[in-house]
Amino acid sequence: METQERLYDVIVVGAGPAGLSAAIYAARAKYKVLVLDKSGIGGQISITSEIVNYPGVEQSGGKELTEHMRVQAEGFGAEFAIAEVLDMELQKDIKLLRTTKGEYEALGVILAPGANPRKLGFKGEKEFQGRGVAYCATCDGEFFTGKEVFIIGGGFAAVEEGIFLTKYAKKVTMVVREPDFTCAKTVSDKLKDYDNIETIFETEIIEAGGEQALKYAVFQNNVTGKQWRYDAPQDSTFGIFVFAGYVPNTEWIPECIERNEQRYLVTDINRQTNIPGVFAAGDVCVKNLRQVVTAVADGAIAATSLERIVSDIHARRKIPDLYQEPAKKTKGQEQGVSDRKDYFTKGEGFISNEIRQQLESVFSKFASSVAVRAWLDESSLSGEIRGFLNEFTGITDKVTWAEASKTEAASDIRVPAIEILDQNGKSSGIYFHGVPGGHEFNSFVIALYNVAGPGQELDNQTSAKIKALSADKNIKILVSLTCTMCPESVMAAQKIAADSAHVSAEMFDLPHFPDLKEKYNVMSVPCMIINDEKVIFGKKNVEELLEIL
Repeated sequence: METQERLYDVIVVGAGPAGLSAAIYAARAKYKVLVLDKSGIGGQISITSEIVNYPGVEQSGGKELTEHMRVQAEGFGAEFAIAEVLDMELQKDIKLLRTTKGEYEALGVILAPGANPRKLGFKGEKEFQGRGVAYCATCDGEFFTGKEVFIIGGGFAAVEEGIFLTKYAKKVTMVVREPDFTCAKTVSDKLKDYDNIETIFETEIIEAGGEQALKYAVFQNNVTGKQWRYDAPQDSTFGIFVFAGYVPNTEWIPECIERNEQRYLVTDINRQTNIPGVFAAGDVCVKNLRQVVTAVADGAIAATSLERIVSDIHARRKIPDLYQEPAKKTKGQEQGVSDRKDYFTKGEGFISNEIRQQLESVFSKFASSVAVRAWLDESSLSGEIRGFLNEFTGITDKVTWAEASKTEAASDIRVPAIEILDQNGKSSGIYFHGVPGGHEFNSFVIALYNVAGPGQELDNQTSAKIKALSADKNIKILVSLTCTMCPESVMAAQKIAADSAHVSAEMFDLPHFPDLKEKYNVMSVPCMIINDEKVIFGKKNVEELLEIL
């Protein structure tokens, strides 16, 4: 391939702290850099509400900190794209990456995909995921308001999330397998400030069960072997949050790259793997300490070490300079539709002036106009939707909106709803039930982009699978606007709906639709319901959702 448009000096896979640090250092050294991530900016740290041990930053949220890193990387010229890497050919000078947005080439690759929450495998864990068993306090904490919750784990994340859950839960019980916490004592000592937190050491969870929702859990003391059981109060349920470490996200990485027994990537002191020109950074590496500060150090080391290799390939293959100076931007301005920033800004209307500037760049890429039909009633939520659409469409003439007539409103569409139509007034099958703020603002913008065209790129094989769908499918995605994992599922479903006449995708802001929460026993988001029957919890990408369909 080796076309200059798709050829980069450095491609970074992963947009957590390690990947963002690598992008900053490589772009600042005037290399052409692309950062790929399948679900947006921030990685696991983006769901952390409080960071107090990052040098020079007394206190910050994970999302805020990584957003500053992204802006800094873009300021030096790094490009960003939401895309999943499907396959890589890494043995030659020019590395080939096949993604859901097509093929890219690079002279060097930095792998920074991070790690995913570890599942323990206790009886009932899989069956009750989303119905009482959860892995993200930020995403699912509100579902356990006034209920008891158990935190499984004794590390930093477990302690932090346990404290966070006191905002909602009546009581928090920390269940720690070891005789003491495994995080710094200064962290675990914070638990003493909370009267509604209890800790049980040398104990493991054995089983969780119930009928439609979680009703009991069985625990065992590791020293005595004695088991005991917790039963939820009658007509109630409870929660089990698992924070038992992470597993490296390396299943998709070619086996030619060396791993250790735990599947972490093996690197040298410069963070180079056993494949020349392929580096790794962050939680995916073999290392003793997995913290933001070590992740950004890994990214810097990998990027600066890679510079010599990239320069050597340029010279040997007579490749011209690929770097282009970034255009000067106003503060916070960005290009493209790859960001997951919170665009719903209270106190400034629905959309801040900063975001208005960013949207102008997005709308300029629309191949055609797009229309929105609003299905509204007299509810306060419908009033918010009217205000949002008036403000949103006032930014551009590429998007217009109109309220469904009384005759149209007799349909079976659940109200209120925002329906996206193409330029000819034909429904795309994409609906947003609620104001698409928070993390879902970007989902809404990308839905418009997919309908207006050219839309998000997909590889030929994935596009063929979408076109091959023949049976009608309705996908309901139940979300919370504070959930960082929901947008990937929403965008996957709406991309399939935009490209297939047989699929419709509806996003529901769950707090406004308690009947759906009750009907499907939802205690975790994202939750997908296929044809009002099959219920699936956890985030899904396009490929995973196509397999389900």
